[in-house]
Amino acid sequence: MKALVYHGPGRRSWEDVPDPGIVQPADAVVRVDAVTICGTDLHILKGDVPAVEPGRILGHEAVGTVVAAGAAVSAVKEGDRVLVSCITACGRCRYCRSGSYGQCLGGGGWILGHRVDGTQAEYVRVPYADTSTHLLPAGVSDEAALMLADILPTSYEVGVLNGRVRPGDTVVVVGAGPIGLAAITTARLFTPGHVVAVDLAAARLEAAKRFGADLLVGPGDDAAAAVAEVTRGLGADVAIEAVGVPETFELCARLVRPGGHVANVGVHGAPAVLHLEDLWIRNVTITTGLVDTYSTPALLDMVAAGRLDPAAFVTHRFELREMEAAYRTFADAGSTGALKVVLSRRPAAR
Repeated sequence: MKALVYHGPGRRSWEDVPDPGIVQPADAVVRVDAVTICGTDLHILKGDVPAVEPGRILGHEAVGTVVAAGAAVSAVKEGDRVLVSCITACGRCRYCRSGSYGQCLGGGGWILGHRVDGTQAEYVRVPYADTSTHLLPAGVSDEAALMLADILPTSYEVGVLNGRVRPGDTVVVVGAGPIGLAAITTARLFTPGHVVAVDLAAARLEAAKRFGADLLVGPGDDAAAAVAEVTRGLGADVAIEAVGVPETFELCARLVRPGGHVANVGVHGAPAVLHLEDLWIRNVTITTGLVDTYSTPALLDMVAAGRLDPAAFVTHRFELREMEAAYRTFADAGSTGALKVVLSRRPAAR
């Protein structure tokens, strides 16, 4: 089969690799019908995730069809259409039993495209298939479901729920890329008073407006002054960091009000300064986290009921064989306007 293989920082190729098979009784093999590229994949290619070894097939999000299931698999069977979650869960360890699947001790957590071969391929082996895939209703499209593999649950859990967004809150989202836009979308489920989007790119700020932000802060704007104006000088109730660089984290810490929450979602590859000399007296709560995907079934229900439209995140479509072109488009989002790219087994609709 063909797959996107990581060969060290800055190097990747779409090449022939052996087909995956059943290794453990809890495994399933899924034919990849649709896959996407994540900002984390770009971090890997920059060398920010040293646990990813050369030779690894990248990718941790997919929608596909089960083509083989191990003897211990009972929840899915050959022919089932499934969402492959970015998080793998053994379902038995202490963390899995509490819904903290991202911290799985039984060989799960974020492993696809990280510690085992991932989804940017024609086929993928999914460990612990019963607890790491979700059967898809007939009415949910591949594109909509694919957005529930990572960005929607990540933004919802690590940003909105960890940040404790409540009705009437002022929520600042720093970074209007796919994760930031997903945070805006899911924050609006809680009817906040204001949603403020901060970004350097005009195209992404326009996207933030479409996704529900009512105040846009761009280059040359004073973010602190803008937030102060809509909060009567208090600051944001919740500041969600959705970039993963020191400057954006430190900006969130400056924008949050006393007693507020900073929810860090971005993947950081360098240290950020934590100004405890300013924060300790302000009762600020800072949370970080890897997504657990415990919210995926609820989000899937909302999509099936027409309450969420994740397919709106998709801006570019490719065929699987166009993986290299899709990476170039996604990596150059400032020029291409890419939010999420989808690569499909079937010919892509342009």
